[in-house]
Amino acid sequence: MRRKHRRLRSEADLDITPFMNLMIVLVPVLLLNMVFAHTSVLELNFPDVDSSSVEEQKELQLQVVIFEDQLVVSDNQGGVIKTIANHEAAHDFEMLGKVMKELKGRLPDKRNIIIMPSSDTSYQTLVSVMDKVRSYEAVVAGDVVEAELFPEISLGDAPKRAEQS
Repeated sequence: MRRKHRRLRSEADLDITPFMNLMIVLVPVLLLNMVFAHTSVLELNFPDVDSSSVEEQKELQLQVVIFEDQLVVSDNQGGVIKTIANHEAAHDFEMLGKVMKELKGRLPDKRNIIIMPSSDTSYQTLVSVMDKVRSYEAVVAGDVVEAELFPEISLGDAPKRAEQS
């Protein structure tokens, strides 16, 4: 007679200790490296289809036109106020801020402005111009605060440049 040998089977325990150690290290590392996205919303005014009314032509309208090699600050009544050439192969946003402060000094009640980027303007350039046009940092009673310039920003298309001869 043959004897059957039965193996003693013991139940295997699942050892999750290495997995728990991995999680203890991995979770804080991922949390520390996570980038928190800050989303800000800018209110913009887009022109209407019938925006060429007579009343709007009489009202002074400031404009900043963004070209690849310069920024042009102008109005609809007197023409070009200031042409700001690029400084070291980049737009001179500091000079734009100075021009905006000067204009705000002359027109303290004016709150709106039109920014007209050309088709090849980068998003970062557009946002930088919007930041300089909207406000500037001022020191009041020892504190740095954001002083208002022209917070009501409208967007439009830049006019085509005249060919230089």
